[in-house]
Amino acid sequence: MSATQYDIGDMVFAAEDILNDGGMPGIDDEEGLIAPAGARGVVVHFGHSEVDPSREIYLVRFETGADGSLGDPVGCLPDELTQDPPPSH
Repeated sequence: MSATQYDIGDMVFAAEDILNDGGMPGIDDEEGLIAPAGARGVVVHFGHSEVDPSREIYLVRFETGADGSLGDPVGCLPDELTQDPPPSH
């Protein structure tokens, strides 16, 4: 599967629940929810994994409240993100 290229400033949505892998400060639970599936965010930076340079990683700031404020940057893999908005109910 080829990775989707996102640019800085692109709006994205969490394609699945984004969980803490233990490296996110401020999240008490090691598997705590950082962003639920469908959460809207913006790409603020991107790069490659130090462990596997062929893997892209995107830093995304997800909305954290009804006022649209953005949380801390979160490292996401391309398959954890989409540009398709969640279906409205």
